[in-house]
Amino acid sequence: MGPPGAGKTTVGRIVGQKLDCPVIDIDDDVLETTWNMSVSEKLQDVGNEQFLEEEGKALLKFSASGSVISLTGSNPMHSAGMQHMKKNGIVVYLDVPTTAIMNRLKSMKVDRIVGQSPGISLKDILQFRKQFYKRWYDIRVLCGGDIAAEVVAEKVLDAVKRYQNSELETFVSTRSSRSGRSMEKDSRKYFSDVVTEGLAPDGGLFVPERGLPKFTAGEWQSLIEATYIERAQVILERCIHPADIPASNLAEMIGTAYGENFTCSKIAPVRHLAGNQFLLELFHGPTASFKDFALQMVPHIFAYCIPRSCNYLVLVATSGDTGSAVLDGFSHLHDTDKQRIAVINFFPEDGVSPIQKSQMIGCQKENAWSVGVKSDFDFCQTAVKQIFTNSDYTGFLTVEYGTALAAANSINWARLLPQTVYHASAYLDLVHQGIISFGSPVDVCIPTGNFGNILAALYAKMMGIPIRKCICASNENNVLTDFIRTGVYDLRGRKVIPTFSPAVDILKSSNLERYLHLIANEDGQLVTQLYNQLENQGHFQLRKDLLDKLQQDLVAGWCSEEDCLAAIHSVYSTTGYILDTHTAVAKVVADRLQDRTCPIIISSTAHYSKFAPAILRALRIAEINQNPLSQLHLLSSYSPLPPVHWGLLETLKKKGNEDHQVCAADMSMLMSHIETLIQNHFMKAY
Repeated sequence: MGPPGAGKTTVGRIVGQKLDCPVIDIDDDVLETTWNMSVSEKLQDVGNEQFLEEEGKALLKFSASGSVISLTGSNPMHSAGMQHMKKNGIVVYLDVPTTAIMNRLKSMKVDRIVGQSPGISLKDILQFRKQFYKRWYDIRVLCGGDIAAEVVAEKVLDAVKRYQNSELETFVSTRSSRSGRSMEKDSRKYFSDVVTEGLAPDGGLFVPERGLPKFTAGEWQSLIEATYIERAQVILERCIHPADIPASNLAEMIGTAYGENFTCSKIAPVRHLAGNQFLLELFHGPTASFKDFALQMVPHIFAYCIPRSCNYLVLVATSGDTGSAVLDGFSHLHDTDKQRIAVINFFPEDGVSPIQKSQMIGCQKENAWSVGVKSDFDFCQTAVKQIFTNSDYTGFLTVEYGTALAAANSINWARLLPQTVYHASAYLDLVHQGIISFGSPVDVCIPTGNFGNILAALYAKMMGIPIRKCICASNENNVLTDFIRTGVYDLRGRKVIPTFSPAVDILKSSNLERYLHLIANEDGQLVTQLYNQLENQGHFQLRKDLLDKLQQDLVAGWCSEEDCLAAIHSVYSTTGYILDTHTAVAKVVADRLQDRTCPIIISSTAHYSKFAPAILRALRIAEINQNPLSQLHLLSSYSPLPPVHWGLLETLKKKGNEDHQVCAADMSMLMSHIETLIQNHFMKAY
């Protein structure tokens, strides 16, 4: 299936030859024999609308097995006919860029196609038809403009093989050894399993056993003109097997996640800042941070993947932005899903910005709650991990309350995966804008705490995006900077320092474990040894060969509080643009470490208005009022500034947003809160 000029007939014949089975061309072998006239004569005889109906009726009467069938370009526009075809086979969509199709049709001297009314351009009708192709396919095959039919045929066969062999796409723990991995069918973990379970039973993190898919340069180039939603669909289809989530369901989730919830039509726009520096704006979602990119999608993925026989309580630990994003995301589920899925968000009571705290409390819903913990983020995150690996406690919750636990932090693979999309999309946008040609390198600089965002950029690099270096930007909690420079991860004598950039006030970076597993050639025993040493002795050191590998991908620097505020002031003075505190950290580090031989994309991870006191202080505007809503109103009233984020104002205006529970830094107290909330939510449902 595909548009006119996609090569369906030629590719179909090659596939048929390779499979040694009959090839049926709907145009030549069905329509013309049924009508006793050519397709063009029929179209001229009955007109566009009637032609589509007659074509669909012919398809309904057609049946075949053990064959390769080449549909017409207009077959997918007849719903009943396509339903009939889909029941009896696998539908493969040859996805060719519109510009390539137009060039092919021009060379074939075709200037009109079925359904093209007077006054409608060929480009417009081709774009219009895409919605019908996307509705029906089981498998998408990306076809660049100059790709040979023989290559497309091989891609089709590879895609069909993948479609029919879901057991090949399994996941393993970062702490499992190759020799210890059982190949028994019952022990395999698939995408749906890791979404549901979150953390591996041995305390490790799940990763794809065969790694991430690799895209060819031609495949990436076919996405240059695509929208963000189209790019997300293509990339995630290759990372999530259709046996876990079919393409049509995935498309619905992506459309819901990135549709009306984002205020910018480009979703993740790339803006030129100065010189060779570009900002990837990741704050246009409903809670004003990059966490929205994953957490507007994860709840729908989660609701689709979990079994219907059990209730699920999602546990979250946040250093600031994750909490409100999780609460908002899960609040958009269907009512029936809200009854069986609830969320508890643990955050450091005194370790987030006042606006972040008000936002998390204001985002509470009937199935989503925030609990302040009298400690730091590292305690919250460690506590959640310990709860997951406490089999006695999780077993008790299942038996007593029929409730299983799940994770929505970036320890969950489904949280991490959507973040690869915006790193790939940013590069493609620079190509589309003519800043670079495809294949030219870029550097990326990312404010980093838990290592998830920068790991997603490294994954995009592995998938074929030409990222040269990933620059890890730390604040005064600079354990990652020290580690990347020396190979020594040392927590001894270190305590979290509260800063203006609280989302990276982290010492234990969870997702670093996934990266170490990758560069250690999936040596789970080594990863286990390193993390046991970190847990028991407070430090570990990488071997030199692994440090050399790491430093091929990563460089690192850190930023003081004074330099952070100075960067905000300097950028605003020279450009009129306001960086948030985390982006300012990245800007300072980028200035120090970039070599200016290629563009650098700085991840702008949050909207500046989430950190109003620091922004007001940096811009030297006025005395700072402690009330978060007053701070936002002050920013709004200062006309030279860009507008504050709409979602923040709406959340903070809600009444009763000061009510939340506060808990001591004690494991038994956290578990007691969990039980109480389960009783109050799930037991009431019955």
